[in-house]
Amino acid sequence: MASAILTHRDRAGRGRTSTSLEQTNRAELHKQSQRLPGRPARLHACALPSNSGAMSLLRLDPASLLVPSPVTKPHPRGRFLCRLLSTVLVASLSLVLFFTLHPAPDPPPDYAALFLSLGSNDTAAAHLRALTLHPHVAGTKANSLAVRYVLHALSSLSFPAHVTPYSVLLSYPAHRSLSLTAPGRGTPTTWFSLKQETYPNDPYAAAAAEAIPTFYAYAASGSVSAEAVYANYGREEDFAYLASRGVGVAGKVVLARYGRIHCESIAYNARAAGAAAAVVYPDPLQYGGAPGEAPFPGSRWLPPTGVQLGSLFRGMGDPTTPMWASSEGSERLSVEEAMNTDDMPLIPALPVSARDAIEIHRVLGGAVAPPGWQGRQDAPVYHLGPGPAVLNLTYIGNDTMAMIENVFAIIEGAEEPDRYVILGNHRDAWTFGAVDPSSGTASMIEVVLVTKHGFYSSVDWHKGFRCCKSKGGGLEEPSSFLAGMRKNTDWSSAFMQTGSTEWVEENLEMLSLRAVAYLNIDVSVVGPLFYSSATPQLDDLLQETIKLVQDPDNSSQTVYDSWINSKISPMIGRLGSGGSDYAAFVQHAGIPATNMHFGEGPGYPVYHSLYDNYVWMEKFADPGFHRHVAAASIWGMVAFRLATEEILPFNYVSYAVELEAYTKVVDNAVKGTAVSCSPLHKSIRGLRKAAVKANIEIKELQRQLSSKQQDNHSLKIRDLNDRLMQAERAFTSREGILKQEWFKHLVYGPSEYNDWETASYPGIANAISRAKRSNTSESWKFVQHEIFRVARAVAQASAVLGGSLT
Repeated sequence: MASAILTHRDRAGRGRTSTSLEQTNRAELHKQSQRLPGRPARLHACALPSNSGAMSLLRLDPASLLVPSPVTKPHPRGRFLCRLLSTVLVASLSLVLFFTLHPAPDPPPDYAALFLSLGSNDTAAAHLRALTLHPHVAGTKANSLAVRYVLHALSSLSFPAHVTPYSVLLSYPAHRSLSLTAPGRGTPTTWFSLKQETYPNDPYAAAAAEAIPTFYAYAASGSVSAEAVYANYGREEDFAYLASRGVGVAGKVVLARYGRIHCESIAYNARAAGAAAAVVYPDPLQYGGAPGEAPFPGSRWLPPTGVQLGSLFRGMGDPTTPMWASSEGSERLSVEEAMNTDDMPLIPALPVSARDAIEIHRVLGGAVAPPGWQGRQDAPVYHLGPGPAVLNLTYIGNDTMAMIENVFAIIEGAEEPDRYVILGNHRDAWTFGAVDPSSGTASMIEVVLVTKHGFYSSVDWHKGFRCCKSKGGGLEEPSSFLAGMRKNTDWSSAFMQTGSTEWVEENLEMLSLRAVAYLNIDVSVVGPLFYSSATPQLDDLLQETIKLVQDPDNSSQTVYDSWINSKISPMIGRLGSGGSDYAAFVQHAGIPATNMHFGEGPGYPVYHSLYDNYVWMEKFADPGFHRHVAAASIWGMVAFRLATEEILPFNYVSYAVELEAYTKVVDNAVKGTAVSCSPLHKSIRGLRKAAVKANIEIKELQRQLSSKQQDNHSLKIRDLNDRLMQAERAFTSREGILKQEWFKHLVYGPSEYNDWETASYPGIANAISRAKRSNTSESWKFVQHEIFRVARAVAQASAVLGGSLT
């Protein structure tokens, strides 16, 4: 494991070497964290006293931290309230913190202020720089070094940490080629380089040579030579429009652009329409800025040669172990069997740059595409095809079993170590991954640093923790978890959240019994605005927390103030997308969860490209790295409250309100049919009644606690917390969603035709979509069946929350 070097850096960027984390003067850290009237912190709690002290700025030298070195032996837990466990998957880097909940006396009011005051933008920047020195795709040596970095960062803080490996099916490119011809036009063949170019004086030019060639994981191997057809965003409705215009797709090569759905859904829709192959590009209209505007590094926009990599697998986790964990000695499909399931694209596909795609557009003929299908003002006129452009595409993949690693660190609770609050972030990246996922990883480590130096060095706050856990893992979108102060997790693998999925599947029964909540961050910073998503019972907790954190871009207001003024809609999103590590927790296990980041719109231009590096982050996403600290503060404070409050801060009235709104949408969709939503309306009324009753019970127990009439170890409190935890599980069904059986949650899940789109009542939504296409009595009868299924789940949640048998 790499040996950590700390440097103190001034604003000019000069650094001087300090000692390793193990040799840091803890007495000095303790002294500084106690010195509340000291110099102002870089970020403090606005709604609390601002006389917060500043911890010495710990700076890690990135190069030395990636040098392998022995893992530090963890200190005995002693009386630590939570044990921090960190697990890193080789395929991608993910961090997860699990906090074990322990009812305890209310901590002094300044504990929250202390937590919010100690974050350092210097250490966050140093960790991000270290984590993004090299491209680190899941299953590679570079990602293994990233695993060691995270493991060292956690274990060097005296938190017990370990790695949990999984053998999974990963996919890499062995050969790719793409050329363009126009038979009969007498034009020469155009060969595309399929390479992302560096720019003059690019500090990452040498490391860029280590980047994996542009490709789509799990694309089918094969060669296709066929006319091109332009399919806009590659949505189901886009292919329907082509069919209505008489434009044949069967046997053709589809040219589609990013902007509405992700690559795996584009490939799936192309295959369903009969296409022989697919080529997908980032159109300058969405990714290139205004005509004439300079691309990165002159602006935030994607350079013309930028390519967005990704995975085309529509399932979750390891393709060889569908629905069960990829444990040692487990039952497996063969690689050939796994590569031929319906969740695979089954056609060759390649991501290409805007520059290459524009060349194809120039040659395409046929009818002019409609206005909504056109490109930027300076682009050529887009035509539908087919032809005369002919694309000759070859892709040969190396689909192979490889090892990924999750990193875990645990802070074990003293009073309820059997309750887990989990924080998670993934680690591996398609290229450098400064935004996705390393900004989240840097914020995760910042949370751990503040927890260690701010609390364990200065106050006995661990006595108040009920639980805590953190985890990290690998494979494109790996994630880190922090739960209730029981566990921190660093997930491995961005290949459809493989690290987190395998771990949840392996520990499903234990998590079903013990997990309080999962707090996820894939990306912590990509812009200035705060975005959050959650299961509804956590809405109030999120809003209360951001009222405490100073806006990193405006010291005169809180994050809550800027969030309200931003008019983001919806203010709090929901967790139905299958594209993040919270999917396994919410949609498979039924665990309450949150996801958050500072961003700007639905995405960012350099997503999954070579240019998602430290320079882009430093220049355009977070120049002062104050947003990283704000993200860590919010993340840590949500976990802190879940881990320390005697009664879980859940409010299920919000859930009932959400379900009522969703059901009105269903009412409108089935109007004029024999389908009735009455069963669903009835069960939601029951949930609202149970939620109101639970809130009254919470207030009464809180009154009894404050007046010492109730002991915080009371079985009444334990029983109430169990019901608040378990009510979310009741929204799941063992059978899962039709054709998407891995997704068990009947309220939140991905759309059948877009894995990254949140669907409310996904089973009902998919059934309505199919019924509208076929319009048979049987299809509408199935819609009614799905409504009854959801109604039964909501009734079960009401019963759990109410805590009584019929």
